[in-house]
Amino acid sequence: MSNVFNPPSTVPAGRGSAPESRRMAPPAAGTPAAVTALVSRWIDAVEQAVVGKRAVLELIATGLVANGHILLDDLPGVAKTLSARSFAATASMDFARVQFTPDILPADITGAMVLDLTSNTARFSPGPIFAQLVLADEINRAPAKAQAALLEGMQERQVTVDGVTHPLPAPFLVIATQNPVETEGTYPLPEAQLDRFILRTRIGYPAAKDESRLLTERLRRKTDDFSLQSVMTSEQFLDAQRAVEQVHVEQAIVDYVVAIVSSTRADRDVEVGASPRGSLALLKLARASSVIAGRDFVTPDDVRRLAAPALAHRLVLTAEAWARHTDPDTVITRCASSVAAPSWS
Repeated sequence: MSNVFNPPSTVPAGRGSAPESRRMAPPAAGTPAAVTALVSRWIDAVEQAVVGKRAVLELIATGLVANGHILLDDLPGVAKTLSARSFAATASMDFARVQFTPDILPADITGAMVLDLTSNTARFSPGPIFAQLVLADEINRAPAKAQAALLEGMQERQVTVDGVTHPLPAPFLVIATQNPVETEGTYPLPEAQLDRFILRTRIGYPAAKDESRLLTERLRRKTDDFSLQSVMTSEQFLDAQRAVEQVHVEQAIVDYVVAIVSSTRADRDVEVGASPRGSLALLKLARASSVIAGRDFVTPDDVRRLAAPALAHRLVLTAEAWARHTDPDTVITRCASSVAAPSWS
């Protein structure tokens, strides 16, 4: 593996010794500087509803800008649903919520052919999956057939009903939630579906001062409802996604990603390591993180910081590791630490 990292010599917009007129000019749309400002405003807007969780919100935003689906695996009442709804509202995205239950049918997600009584012909009635941001609430409560109905849309950005393929809107993103402490009436997500999520994260309980602020804000509003303002259009969001593809990646960084993912396949606590889809997810997240930070190149720190969110949910641990309650995040951290990062040149 090449272990020398040579970042581009270009200076990110807004830094360095550029003339004053250039520093004062607004950044062009789709540039790293423009995406940085756009995503910062986006997270600021979401943080009005989800208090004290900026680091988690930044991670979720990174996954969405990387054109990936998010799995929120956390306790009830920590703002999983509110986070998804707020991200959609502040980015002018069409939003749909699907409440997964044991009796949900695939047609309840994708839609179905129905009889049009006016024309006496069959027509397709789209389901809630035809939205730009879909909240799959308590996804592990649905049986395998219903989960599979979501799988094609997540991977192919299309659904097939009665042999006819229907493209999904752009952007198309899924934020799924599941409750780790409830097991009755739940169906563990298969590895094939877990692999479709670009990252898994937890929101967690707020700090005491943030929870106090949350209560104070509720008293001030005199209502449970939030009034969130949109800070971008869906086309601006697509511009941010396209900017990710312009981020430079050195071969040493590519080798570093591959080495970390490969190390999961040889770890003593892992029965099945991360797949090549995990490598792609980690690289996409690192590029999105770079452009959100205002850079047009990926650093080893980007890769190392995002390794656990991108890879931990893809591991199948050994029976012995499960018996010891081994945390997959700990395994990923150990694997990443065992690989030498490329040195700066």
